[in-house]
Amino acid sequence: MAPRAPTKRNYKKEYANYQGKPAQKVNRAKRNAARNSLKKAGVQVAGKDVAHRNGNPRDNRPKNLAVKSASQNRSYARTRNARKRNPYA
Repeated sequence: MAPRAPTKRNYKKEYANYQGKPAQKVNRAKRNAARNSLKKAGVQVAGKDVAHRNGNPRDNRPKNLAVKSASQNRSYARTRNARKRNPYA
């Protein structure tokens, strides 16, 4: 069989189906707030992800935030209730 050509992402559809939902807008705003709070505290976040240790993007307590590389932060599966399965988070 011949390999399939990669399909283009439909960003408009993704936004309509997921990213544009009110709950996701709140989560995105909280993620941005977490990043800004660490910046104000003097933490270098350029080129890094701000990780929520418990996997809940709305929990911006300082002890729940950590700066990690993108590959570290995105390497663990999440469960349906937004908890990370990472025992070392």
